[in-house]
Amino acid sequence: MIEARRLHILRAVADHRTVTAAAAALYLTPSAVSQQLTALEQETGHRLVERSARGVRLTPAGEILLRHTHEVLAQLERAEAELAAYGSGDAGTVTVAAFATGIGLVVAPALARLAGTAPGIRVRVRDAEGDASLRMVLDRQVDVAVAVEYRGAPGADDPRLTRVPLYAEPFDAVVPVGHRLAGADRIPLAELAKDPWIGPYPGNPCHDVVVLACEHAGFEPRLAHQSDDFRAVVALASANAGVALVPRSALRDMNLGGVVVRPVDGSAPTRRVFAAVRRGTEAHPLIRPVLDALAGVLDFPGGPS
Repeated sequence: MIEARRLHILRAVADHRTVTAAAAALYLTPSAVSQQLTALEQETGHRLVERSARGVRLTPAGEILLRHTHEVLAQLERAEAELAAYGSGDAGTVTVAAFATGIGLVVAPALARLAGTAPGIRVRVRDAEGDASLRMVLDRQVDVAVAVEYRGAPGADDPRLTRVPLYAEPFDAVVPVGHRLAGADRIPLAELAKDPWIGPYPGNPCHDVVVLACEHAGFEPRLAHQSDDFRAVVALASANAGVALVPRSALRDMNLGGVVVRPVDGSAPTRRVFAAVRRGTEAHPLIRPVLDALAGVLDFPGGPS
């Protein structure tokens, strides 16, 4: 008989690629993870992982078991959701990880809505970048992630997650008030190819959006200054340190005295934001109202599939 907790460990190892990283995510010691993997191999009668100096990878037998693991763990999540519903499930805590702008735009308004519609649900919010929050959901550190599409992000068909679209917003060009294009109605990105740029660090989903947009315009941006804080980005632009692309919602209530904000000419780069939960938990009586509240803030049509 295969133990479900060992399937959790197998998936964590597959996700993190090393025993040490998987152990940290699961709050276990590396030796405990190794012991559980060995026990799982004994239970299945197959070698499931191969270790090397660069980490751990699954064997073909391990890949087969991983595919079933996604289904088994999702079904266990559904069972817990049904049991919670049977026991009323109208009071408890849900933890949401979201990036700063997402907290202001959708999470905080959703909390206000939940206070009236589901007063028994207490939501704990954790600040996390759009890529980090997905890993926190998969590692069971939080229940809901408010995340951003980025290169390498789990797709809509990922068997581990259920996603709910929340909103999409364009990036606007931010240039110093004395910039040669400050008087333009719209700014073509190709015209900024020789300018110094200010943008997020690699690994931040917005970094990918900026770099891809510039690549589509025919150049690679020269990032002279880097910050994940868009207030810092705008402050640097106002000091004539460079140009930037900033999500429109991040510019709300910001001091824009030293810069000019203009739409991008042509197809504007876009930040697509969604909520994600572990597949099987979307019907949980505590999580379902939170997803509905998040999706309802901006009246986005549709829900989880």
